[in-house]
Amino acid sequence: MNHRIFLAGATGAIGQRLVPLLRAAGHHVAGTTRFQTKAATLRALGAEPVVVDVFDADALKQAVLAAKPDIVIHQLTDLPPGLDPAKMADALVRNARIRDEGTRNLVQAALFAGARRMIAQSIAWIYAPGTTPHLESDPLNVEADGSYNVSIAGVVALETQTLQSPPLDGIVLRYGQLYGPGTGRDAPQGTAPVHVDAAAQAALLAIDRGAPGIYNIAEPNDLVATDKARRDLGFDASFRLPNA
Repeated sequence: MNHRIFLAGATGAIGQRLVPLLRAAGHHVAGTTRFQTKAATLRALGAEPVVVDVFDADALKQAVLAAKPDIVIHQLTDLPPGLDPAKMADALVRNARIRDEGTRNLVQAALFAGARRMIAQSIAWIYAPGTTPHLESDPLNVEADGSYNVSIAGVVALETQTLQSPPLDGIVLRYGQLYGPGTGRDAPQGTAPVHVDAAAQAALLAIDRGAPGIYNIAEPNDLVATDKARRDLGFDASFRLPNA
């Protein structure tokens, strides 16, 4: 079934790999960027460019309404190229704001436009200490201190708003540590890595598959279980775009 997709964060690491997958599947894609200079990149990928700031709630609402999507995909982040350690402290605060205020604005816009499903990017390495591999039902580490707590608070806000905004069907994809084109990492790193192409394919699969809820998206690892995503979404951690 073909869909009208509103992809927030279409020029990000996952977004740029996701647009070609969506177009190849026959979906119409309206993709966002904050910068007019990136509109040509989106056109070249096959998306209709939408230049809008997620923090401008009124402009975002009108942009989503004009796109008439039945599916909204949230891939927005605000992280420095290559995850530059010197810039990460400030970036974590900005990223948490996107996950909280940005998600709230996007959910409200999706509801206003009559979208039926929202798929949102989250992270898989913030579970509270406990028995591993972690299932999606395990608690997050909300007692963490410092900058880690800022990130977790943002994630909790994103997931809550995505999953608890009826009649919108919410799907949360808890991604492992990304690697591959556009991520600043050429090889797997971290406790639960996932290639950016496999992460993008998970979002594509979630359009028509899977009940509302949370899915861990990662390569086989000891930290998080991915059985649910493989069973219900058909997630394949080995998936790569032809030019990967």
